[in-house]
This record gives sequence, C-alpha cells and structure tokens, in this order.
Amino acid sequence: MSELLRITDLHISADEKEILHGVSLAVNTGETHVIMGPNGAGKSTLGSAVMGSPEYTVTGGNITFLGEDITGETPDKRAKRGIFLSFQNPVEIPGITLASFLRSAYEQITGERIKLFEFRKKLKASMEVLDMDPAYADRELNVGFSGGEKKKAEILQLLVLRPKLAILDETDSGLDVDAVKTVSAGIKAYKETTGGSLLIITHNTKILDSLSVDRVHLIADGRIAAEGGAELIGDITENGFGKYIGQVAE
Repeated sequence: MSELLRITDLHISADEKEILHGVSLAVNTGETHVIMGPNGAGKSTLGSAVMGSPEYTVTGGNITFLGEDITGETPDKRAKRGIFLSFQNPVEIPGITLASFLRSAYEQITGERIKLFEFRKKLKASMEVLDMDPAYADRELNVGFSGGEKKKAEILQLLVLRPKLAILDETDSGLDVDAVKTVSAGIKAYKETTGGSLLIITHNTKILDSLSVDRVHLIADGRIAAEGGAELIGDITENGFGKYIGQVAE
C-alpha cells in the first residue's frame, strides 16, 4: 500500500492556546483509521487541521498528502486534492438546493463539467444507498432537515464526491439506531466503490461494525495516548479510556 496521509509532530493552537502537542500518524491508501478519546481531547481539532480550517494555527510539524506538503494550503485546495471532512453540526445554507450544491462541488473538485441529466442520475443512485427521498435534492441545503437528515446529506456528499480521504467527525452523533445503520451502509458503499481511505472520529463504535478497521489512535490531552489494531476498540469499549490516559507522555 502507498502512503496517503502523514502527520508529523503536529502542534495546533487556537486563540493562543495549544490544543495538539506533537501528534504523529500515517494513513495508507485504502485504510480505515479510527480516532477515539474523551471529550476535549483534540480529536475534532485534528480532523479540522488536516482539512486546513482557518480556526486553527499550525505552530509546529507538518502534514503531507500523497507525498506533498500541504501544511500551508487552504481548504479548497485540499478538497481538490481529494480530502473531505464531514461536520458534527452541518450548517444550513438557504437559497441553495442540495442538488445544486453537490453539482457545483463536484465540478469544482473534478474540474469537469457534468450534464444535468448525468448528474441527476448519479445523485439518485447515491440517495438510494441512503434511503433518502429524492425530493430532498431540491430542498435548500440542510434547511429544516432533522439531525439525522443532515448527517445523511453529509454522507451523500461523500458518495457523490468520492474523495481519496474522508474524515468523518462524529457523523454518528445524535443518531438513532436505524439512522446509524443507514449512515454505516453509506460509508461501506464509499469504501467498496472507491477504495478510498477513512479517518473516523467517533464515540459510538456501532458505526464501525460493517467496516474493517486497520488502526486505532486514542487521543488524550492533545497527544496520542495509545495505538493499536481493531482489538483496541473492544478494550476501550469494555474498560474505558482511563487505563490509557495515564500513559500520555508529559
């Protein structure tokens, strides 16, 4: 497998406060990695930093994608490279339909024009995977959507845009059991149809049931506290984070 993403000794600050203190990890093409840890540990900060969020400042270390340093790149350039980030709380965008947003994003990222009929066909197939009512395509993006509908719309973007690396930040947060199953099916479909890589930030391991996890990273106090294979998920689920948090290097 070729290396897709490498994070090296990454230090991230916001409002002059350091949040990540030297995080390092690597993701190969086609792998599924899971980020776990207690609230406030820095998990979402890591995902946002990889996407290039202007809310955070890199004060040390670097991020490379497909062998190129992207530490100073803007989010739009990272998106064009094939990096995708789903949000914990997707925003509402009045005046722009879900279909229009997705078609525009698709053309911006691929650099190719796509005929409306062809795009609608692609969109309909992806919506069927998520059991979404086709009528949602013509609704304003996330306006009036329930929490579960907003999360489905995020996964719909994943299926349509087909990124090389998808960072899913608490996509399962606030979802009921049925919605988690539907979102999981969408994530599985993304993996099976694209061979892309996943970096999943989660508290709910149910979303991982249909996936083959390659590596687990436990973050505590802005540092990697433990790493391991999929078996680490079971241990954390059974015993909690406590035994690992004490291992974080000062």
